[in-house]
Amino acid sequence: MAITHLNPPALHTNPAFSQGVRIQGGSLVVVGGQNGTNTAGEVVSDDLGEQTAQAFRNVLTVIAEVGLDQRDVAKLSIFTAPGADATAG
Repeated sequence: MAITHLNPPALHTNPAFSQGVRIQGGSLVVVGGQNGTNTAGEVVSDDLGEQTAQAFRNVLTVIAEVGLDQRDVAKLSIFTAPGADATAG
C-alpha cells in the first residue's frame, strides 16, 4: 500500500510533518491538524473565528490537492486551546 504525502504549495511547509497523506488502494486521505496559519506559517489573527475559518480553508486546500472537496469529508474534529472564548466574534 503506497502512501503519498500531501504538502500543497499554498500551505506552509515543515520538514517534520506533512499536511496530509493519501493512502492508495483504499483512497483514504488523512489531513493533519490544521491551525489558523497562512502560507508563511503565521497565525492569521488573534480572533478565534478568523483562525477557525483559516483552519477550514487549510483543510480544503489539502483535500483539493487530490481532487476532493468538502462533500468528501467524512469526519472533522475541532480542538480549541484552554480558555479560548468560542462565543466571541
